[in-house]
Amino acid sequence: MLTTGDVISIVFFLSTLFVLLSGLPIAFSLAGLSLIFAGIGYLFGVFDFSTLFNLPLRYFGTMTNEVLVAVPLFILMGNVLERSGIAEALLMTTGKLFGALRGGLGYSVILVGALLAASTGVVGATVASMTLIALPAMLRAGYQPKLATGIICASATLAQIIPPSTVLIFTADILSAVNQTAQMRLGNFTASTLSAGELFAGALLPGLVLVVLYLIFVFVKSVLQPDSCPAMVMTDEERRDLLRDVVVSLLPPLLLIVAVLGSILVGIATPTESASIGVFGATLLAILNRKLTWRSALEAGRNTIVTTAMIFAIVLAASLFALTFRGLGGEHMVEQVLKNMPGGATGAMFIVMAVMFILGFFLDTFEIILIMLPICGGPLILLGVDPIWLGVMVAMNLQTSFLTPPFGYALFYMRGLAPESVKTTEIWAGAVPFVALQLTGVAILWMFPSLATWLPSALLH
Repeated sequence: MLTTGDVISIVFFLSTLFVLLSGLPIAFSLAGLSLIFAGIGYLFGVFDFSTLFNLPLRYFGTMTNEVLVAVPLFILMGNVLERSGIAEALLMTTGKLFGALRGGLGYSVILVGALLAASTGVVGATVASMTLIALPAMLRAGYQPKLATGIICASATLAQIIPPSTVLIFTADILSAVNQTAQMRLGNFTASTLSAGELFAGALLPGLVLVVLYLIFVFVKSVLQPDSCPAMVMTDEERRDLLRDVVVSLLPPLLLIVAVLGSILVGIATPTESASIGVFGATLLAILNRKLTWRSALEAGRNTIVTTAMIFAIVLAASLFALTFRGLGGEHMVEQVLKNMPGGATGAMFIVMAVMFILGFFLDTFEIILIMLPICGGPLILLGVDPIWLGVMVAMNLQTSFLTPPFGYALFYMRGLAPESVKTTEIWAGAVPFVALQLTGVAILWMFPSLATWLPSALLH
């Protein structure tokens, strides 16, 4: 039987979703609604305002969290690579490398999308840069518009799963806290904390599985429908300059990305230290290539500040939401509901993934993980779900929602930047096969959890 606190918790959660969908400023509306329901709970005698006394400590903990410092640094690294023209040179060079093949431009966009994902860590930024750079080239080469837009959108969403993703950094931070609490409740007082490096390692193989699935799809299209992705016509001069372009434009950023990501995975450096190296390396490359101007540097800095401020405002508001929801007894209610699901841990995991997938149609990824993971993460871990597998599954799941028509965020970004000659229905149609591929990737990870758990165990233990 539901208690008064349970009823208020349910109304609170549903009201939060309604307010977020209304388009109001997320951080302010989420924080304001949390205070309103804290007051309602207090009037009904089911909420103690002393619960909120922990809020300053949470905010101070967020401000002093060294791992979270990596977020603005990785965003800045991606912005420098994009604004200085290095990302464009990377895409053009890779396009020449594979362009002589049917589907070659598609292969290059997927591979560069994976590389940019490993540098920007933000889906919106990757969609924007790939659309402006790759889409005109693909359309000029005669690519089917829906195939071109589908490849670009799907490749850009790799920024969600391929480390160092900003989503993975926050997911690791949240799961580390809920895992520690869950382990203490299970009587395991010596459990090691979950690090961002472990989650990065866990996400790498599933991310590469998606890249392979995309490449296979383009190959099949090039065989069955060669007119949909013709080879690019190259001039004699472009062929002569190809080796120089590879050495100058492709190898340096590739080595930088490998150094940044590799240093995290093998445990040489923390994500924050690697991000600092990444920013320095990206800036140095831009200077050496004479592609860094005062205007591009200022724009990269401005974009980084705006994106970082938006993310951390949501983080602080979500902390207030989590404390209020817990104070009302909502966390205990969720734990009981998941524990009583048919199928045990498997059934509970399926329900949480389904809810997150649906929410992904309407809400931003950061909103979902910051609201759902503190509520559901602990109960799932108590049921025996591996926290690394859980984090990677959440990232893969929400990556799929970025592409799902008609609400996928990547599709909105694409529509805002694509030329009018590309119809909205073509963008939607182009996304559908890649949604199927992503769901295939999620299914593979569901059936083989070791894809997420083997590499962290091998590298970091």
